[in-house]
Amino acid sequence: MKAPLCHVPFLGCIALVICIASNAAVARAAPSMRQVLTATYAVRDLSAVALAPGGSAVAWQESFRDPRRLLGSPRYSSVYVKQLHGGRRVRITAGRRNGYYDEETPVWSPDGRSVAFLSDARSKDQLQVFVSNAGGASVHQVTKLSGAAQRLSWSPDGRMLGVLYIPGAHRKAGALAPGMRDVGVIGASVDEQRAATIDVRTGRIRLLTPADTYVYEYDWSPDGKQLAVTYAKGNGDNNWWVARLARVELATGAMHDLLAPSFQINDPRWSPDGSNIAIIGGIMSDFGSTGGDVYLVNAVSGASRDLTGGAPISAQSLRWNDASSLDLVAHVSGAMHLMRLSITPVGTAPLSALIARDESLPSWSSARSGAIVALVRSSFADPPEIWAGPPAELRQISRSNAGVIRLYGNAVSLTWRSDQFAIQGWLIYPLDFNPRVSYPMVTVVHGGPSAASEPSFGNRFVNALASQGYFVFMPNPRGSFGQGEAFTRANIKDFGYGDWRDDLAGVDNALRNAPIDANRLGLFGWSYGGYMAMWAEVQTTRFKAIVAGAGIVNWQSYYGQNKIDQWMIPFFGASVYQDPSVYARSAPITFITRSQTPVLVLQGERDEEVPAPQAFEFWHAMETLGVPTKLVVYAGEGHALQKIDNQIDILTQTVTWFDRYLAPANRT
Repeated sequence: MKAPLCHVPFLGCIALVICIASNAAVARAAPSMRQVLTATYAVRDLSAVALAPGGSAVAWQESFRDPRRLLGSPRYSSVYVKQLHGGRRVRITAGRRNGYYDEETPVWSPDGRSVAFLSDARSKDQLQVFVSNAGGASVHQVTKLSGAAQRLSWSPDGRMLGVLYIPGAHRKAGALAPGMRDVGVIGASVDEQRAATIDVRTGRIRLLTPADTYVYEYDWSPDGKQLAVTYAKGNGDNNWWVARLARVELATGAMHDLLAPSFQINDPRWSPDGSNIAIIGGIMSDFGSTGGDVYLVNAVSGASRDLTGGAPISAQSLRWNDASSLDLVAHVSGAMHLMRLSITPVGTAPLSALIARDESLPSWSSARSGAIVALVRSSFADPPEIWAGPPAELRQISRSNAGVIRLYGNAVSLTWRSDQFAIQGWLIYPLDFNPRVSYPMVTVVHGGPSAASEPSFGNRFVNALASQGYFVFMPNPRGSFGQGEAFTRANIKDFGYGDWRDDLAGVDNALRNAPIDANRLGLFGWSYGGYMAMWAEVQTTRFKAIVAGAGIVNWQSYYGQNKIDQWMIPFFGASVYQDPSVYARSAPITFITRSQTPVLVLQGERDEEVPAPQAFEFWHAMETLGVPTKLVVYAGEGHALQKIDNQIDILTQTVTWFDRYLAPANRT
């Protein structure tokens, strides 16, 4: 995946041409934050990759904004199909060929003749199920749903579709979305996502799982008579951390528990011979941010064994090849690799790498027992595109992001020692890097904590900072994915201690490897990274400016405020009511009188994951102690801010704050 040396923007609203060549040092005006966000949103997101059963064609979902008005457009998505050898891509749509809709989750029928997908083209803001022939010429509506639907899949015999469905949903699913107003009788009712089947011929939907049960994921048994589901009782946003694995009989709806683990589970995959279900299990802090060991669970008895225990990887997603092997995409020390796992009768299973580069592989599919794969590949140098073929002979299939621009320089992987660990992180060079200039650096701590900073193209915070003359340093301390389950678990009952030592040692390493001014260091974080930003405030004066987004200042008060408190038990070992001291030990509020560094605090008003009172409590302390501070609360926003004006303002506030205290030298 070789990047072109020059990316020329096709957007008239960006009044600059950005050409990036090795060691380039061309003076030009830094882009505004509106231009930064425009360039960021020009990058299309490719996902839901699905190979046809025979491996001859690939379907995918492409998310984008109207290129004529990127910052004035809602987010749309389209479904495309392309033959692997020759021909143009074909859009599959339930609306007009040139229309903009939300169309997603393409899945191939078992015979490879049809593609099912979700679309709101004929009922605004309500997804319905449609089925098309592979050429997109014949599209018919299957359902008349009234609720939230996701995760389509065909039954093995092609007569039914599986779906996860919330009848009459009151809000978008997931804790990242803005929460509902807390009025009336609190907790009296919740939206439950249920496993359901849809008769393809009649459109009849049948709810399989109970009304008090939230289903997160599912997979069909090879004979089509059962589903494997991950589920929990009660509030789905809060209880994923205690989810179980079960079998559901289609004939009766009866549920049979197989596994009630002490860790989090994801991605159930039924083996082709029906005897086992593979899952990913480990300590995970967010649903959707997956990493752990691969477990094999007997589909009848529930007996399980860890296939990758001790391996220096964190599995992210699984696909069976046959009853004796499966492929997985895994986090591997700051990147993602495609690997093959051979199942042995006992013990751990041998792993081999199929694709091992410094890149991200966020979506993929396989066919013909793993002989053909299709993947979305992305790196710091290359925007997301579809690649497909035999793993050793991949060819680029899509050209969806051929015209996008890059607003930062080279990306370098750094490694360093901290305690007994080898830690990895990424150092991103400023746009137009000049080796004769000494630069400021902003350390960006990732959220989670169970997550990883990995190669991606066009992160808006990286774009904003690097385009303004900053180095950006992104460490992957203990607690991150990519070095095995023991490494991910190494911050249990230790937030802010071992991982903080790792981060600081990484800053020292970055200073040794690039012309960075040690007197002009800043720190930025959101969510768990926001907590670490608040922790930095009370632990050191090394950073001259800090930006804390959706951070946690007081673990004790946070426990009773947030809507997802179940995530805290695996990391702290007990509830705050049972062991308040372990929460106090890691709370910035415990050491708040040490605060000296100017700090900007950013917060969504209706954040369920990190409620706004945490930001107010921290800001109030800064005000009382006389520390330079500013608090910005964004109306109606949740944990992940959605409104364009607010996103521009966050970038503007962040860069302005760092400029005030770190003063980049190369700004023109």
